[in-house]
Amino acid sequence: MAGEFVPIHVPRLQERGHLGIKCGLDNIRTLLESLGHPDHGFPVVLIAGTNGKGSTGAFLAHMLKAAGFVVGWTTSPHLVDVTERIWVDGEPIGVGALDLLLGEAFEAEERTGLQATYFELMITAALSAFRMTGVEVALLEVGMGGRWDATNATDPILTVLTTVGLDHQQYLGNTREAIAQEKLCTARDDRPLVLGPTLDPEWIRPLLPCRPTLHPASRLGPADIRWDHSRVAGQRVGLAGLHQLDNLATAFEAVRQLQALGFPIPDDRLWEGVAAARWPGRLWKVPSLEGVWMDGAHNPDGARALADHALACGVRPHLYVGAMGDKDLAGVARELKRMHPLSVTFVQGDAERYATAQGLGEAWGLEAPMLTLRQAAVHLRAAAEAPRLVTGSLYLLGDLLREMGIRPY
Repeated sequence: MAGEFVPIHVPRLQERGHLGIKCGLDNIRTLLESLGHPDHGFPVVLIAGTNGKGSTGAFLAHMLKAAGFVVGWTTSPHLVDVTERIWVDGEPIGVGALDLLLGEAFEAEERTGLQATYFELMITAALSAFRMTGVEVALLEVGMGGRWDATNATDPILTVLTTVGLDHQQYLGNTREAIAQEKLCTARDDRPLVLGPTLDPEWIRPLLPCRPTLHPASRLGPADIRWDHSRVAGQRVGLAGLHQLDNLATAFEAVRQLQALGFPIPDDRLWEGVAAARWPGRLWKVPSLEGVWMDGAHNPDGARALADHALACGVRPHLYVGAMGDKDLAGVARELKRMHPLSVTFVQGDAERYATAQGLGEAWGLEAPMLTLRQAAVHLRAAAEAPRLVTGSLYLLGDLLREMGIRPY
């Protein structure tokens, strides 16, 4: 189309994916200093955890927006488009603005003689976006772990830890305690640390590398749980799933701590934000498809939450499962089997990281059809009597959405 904007720096960003993960905060700190410390222009909330970071951030972002705040939010990974990683006031950043900010990040990189990773460049662009748009509070989702994550180069007024489970063991350690210690490096002395309802403060306390004030979230209830939504005390919860009530409880405790820090957040607007919350790819009804749901559960804890919800609602879906080969395939299969699915179909994407039919078959202990992305798209467009649930990897969801030409926002 004539006149259509063609990004220059977004493609350059994609080329940095091969650099992978880098331990250390020197790069991101140098980039931020070169750009005049955009991270100093607004209060920062860090959201760490194995599962539930994005959902807790979604609740918190929508609650604060409903309360009248201009909110910045950065999250990862994206489903279809990289612009999904940076939100300002409830909407993803435009590709033109992202390209401009990435250009500034690349210029800072050249000035300082660095070679930054994909994630370092994205966090730099996000913080610059928040300064440019005048956000009043920034929610930063920690990418992995916490100690060396680029988001930890900021100085948060509040840290949230949603859950601690076994994931990314090759980087974080093989025990929950070791993983928790990495994530707890996002806390700060004498500042609030909000803990999700599943975390025991007495388990957390000896693992802390500093002295924050601990604020455990209390579970919500009573609740009316349905497959596609929940209600708490008659109030609608915008994100479906039994497990989302714990994420919502965590977000409410974060709001209470922000209020204690002096943020003028009126309680009477919060449920409006809870009802409006959206978070594609997390037990998400896919628009334009009949009875198709997607959830990015990629580890046993996430799969357990998904199965618990299906059992609580008495729903037996047809499962479409694809995953990255380096994940705990058997652990995920063990949990998903508990929902007694009507059928199981495997899906393999084009990337080398995808688990093969053999790997999935061994994990599940069964022979199931293996579909390509194109074949899976045909299946999902057809009508079915029971719900169909696609799960196992956010990357799978994104690949399928691109195949079907569906945008999540």
